[in-house]
Amino acid sequence: MSEENQVRRNGGTPWGDDRTSVAELRAAWARFVSDRAWEPFHFPKNLAMAVAAESGELLEPFLWLSGPDSLELLRDPVQREAVEDEVADVAGALLALCNTCNIDLSSAMARKMAKNEQKYPADVYRGKYRLEH
Repeated sequence: MSEENQVRRNGGTPWGDDRTSVAELRAAWARFVSDRAWEPFHFPKNLAMAVAAESGELLEPFLWLSGPDSLELLRDPVQREAVEDEVADVAGALLALCNTCNIDLSSAMARKMAKNEQKYPADVYRGKYRLEH
């Protein structure tokens, strides 16, 4: 679907990371859930499982590909759209979890990033995904 067709309910502005807040995404997802009366099913356990299930579906297009081949896959418009759809499903499940648990995603991310800064100092981990022991 083209960006022009991805229109917000509040004013007709196209969505985009540079102009859509997390709060707007959460509100849009809450409306989506409410419109379908899915709230009775949105327990933290169910939504955490949905995040995991959707994450598994995101893995499927990349299964058995090398790192460079996984980048190449994204050059195919059909494959890219399929990956983007799965990313959106993961994000939707995560937003629903945040809504149900009243988790401020931005605050949780900031807090976790601060912990990661301490756990993985850049001067020690730069260019390494693990330390040699």
